[in-house]
Amino acid sequence: MKFLKTPQSRVAKMLTGASSAVLMLMAGAVSAEAAANCIKGDRKAPYTIGWANIYSVPTWMKQTEATIVDEVERLKKDGLVKDLMVTDAQGNAQTQIQHIQSMIDANVDAIIVIAGSSSALDRVITDACEKGIAVMNFDSLVDTDNLTAKVNTDSHEWGERAAQWLVDKLDGKGKIIIMNGPAGVSVSDGRRQGAQPVLDANKGIEIITETNTEYNAAPAQEAMTSLLFANPDIDGVLSLGGAISAGAVMAFDRQGRELVPVTGENARQFLELWKEKGMQGWATMQPNWLGAFSVYAAVQALEGKDVAKTIKVPIPVIDDSNIQSYLDRADQFPADGYIYSDYDRALFDKLLGQ
Repeated sequence: MKFLKTPQSRVAKMLTGASSAVLMLMAGAVSAEAAANCIKGDRKAPYTIGWANIYSVPTWMKQTEATIVDEVERLKKDGLVKDLMVTDAQGNAQTQIQHIQSMIDANVDAIIVIAGSSSALDRVITDACEKGIAVMNFDSLVDTDNLTAKVNTDSHEWGERAAQWLVDKLDGKGKIIIMNGPAGVSVSDGRRQGAQPVLDANKGIEIITETNTEYNAAPAQEAMTSLLFANPDIDGVLSLGGAISAGAVMAFDRQGRELVPVTGENARQFLELWKEKGMQGWATMQPNWLGAFSVYAAVQALEGKDVAKTIKVPIPVIDDSNIQSYLDRADQFPADGYIYSDYDRALFDKLLGQ
């Protein structure tokens, strides 16, 4: 076989040109595949970000919004963000749908959302995605995958590990009460579902009753007080998050009942009661900085970076071995707030690189 020498013949040049064109098309295809979902159209920095909050009253939500605002301010200094549009649906999923629609009508570049319903928002979120808006959904997730990314800890793992700790503390035998977050919220439902296989595998554990309550200490204390009057024998409390655990402990204390092992979350009130009362406790956290990370990831997607459609954030464990390290920073957080872990751009880039 003879190889063509330079100068190239017309045929060789045509073949070379065709090969180059194919390579360019292939490169374009790779680029298109690598681009984050929903991103299309002529969107350029500085961007407008929409934060469609389901409700702002709980302290966890206030702290989370603060991380969003802080990240937006950093991105403004980088010249990447222009404005932040904030709405509050006050717990109403239909109102949240209207707020998201208004953001679509305003042609924001990205929408950050904690869903008030796992299914009701599907249509409006799909509409936003189809219009080229980056949609980041964190914490309470929607059913649809027509968005840029879902960001969350593993709710099933959360419930499984909490349940296993309590089972181990009770040596596989005992009567427990389960305290859930609001029904119909994906985080709350996911944690409960994650706990069930552990409970099924340990027949010596009897679920006396369970209840749903807001992620706030006051309603949780009220709910647990009623349950204490009705149930004289309780060996443990499987509390699946928020300040619910603090409310449960306060109810036990108010009634003069002996404290039992309680699971929970990084609510400052719960961690302080745990230490003060010398009780047996276990906790993890839903980091408030999931909000800040969602903003950062949305901007990275708009800048052409690849963003996976599912981003799993590892959950830490808080137990007797490290609770003091959280309490040492307690004064940096509201009395009814959450002592969350530190975060920075290096952590965010690591999560994006999954």
